[in-house]
Amino acid sequence: MAKLKIKANFLGLALAFTGINPAHATIELGDIAKQAKALSKEAPDLNPDVAKLSLMAYNKARQQGLDGQQVLTIVDYSKPSTEPRMWVFDLKTNRLLFKELVAHGSNSGDNIPTSFSDNPSSHKSSLGLFVTKDTYIGHHGYSLRLAGLEPGYNGTAESRDVVIHAANYVSEDFAKTHGRLGRSWGCFALNPQAAQPVINKIKDGTLIFAYYPDQKWLSHSNYLT
Repeated sequence: MAKLKIKANFLGLALAFTGINPAHATIELGDIAKQAKALSKEAPDLNPDVAKLSLMAYNKARQQGLDGQQVLTIVDYSKPSTEPRMWVFDLKTNRLLFKELVAHGSNSGDNIPTSFSDNPSSHKSSLGLFVTKDTYIGHHGYSLRLAGLEPGYNGTAESRDVVIHAANYVSEDFAKTHGRLGRSWGCFALNPQAAQPVINKIKDGTLIFAYYPDQKWLSHSNYLT
């Protein structure tokens, strides 16, 4: 049912995708389906419907003047934490740059998250479109600040200190031992070996699309309606 809903949402959005300002377009000829197919070819384990939705949200943000680098990060929280579920793409070439394990919030669920929140101190992950900001050295070392673009879903990310950082509990060995990754307080925690190169690539104004088939978010997101 969720997959059908995603497809229905996408079809409705696709009909509205005409007259986009070429100055902010990221897809030649406005062909989102074509580019989603190209991303799926690069990352066969990425759900094609999620790729389409992420590109739709991305292009709407581009129309608002966001992301001059044309780099898109997709996180699919419908997948278990024991599988790579973060993909970073160069949209100028449709090339996959990174495919990584990523942890979710401790109160979002065990191996597969099912609950999301924008509330402070919830220790849950948030859904929707984020924009990356600057880097800093914090409690978890080299980290990347984020701002949520969807009030009610991730709008408090910055004040909640939802960031990207390294964590020793994000590794294949940890997953094999515990049956899941460790969990954050809502941050996108990465394997320590991956964190710095990923952060360096996506810092300073690129977009992150965090997905889960939450019907309320899918139908109310400003970037998907």
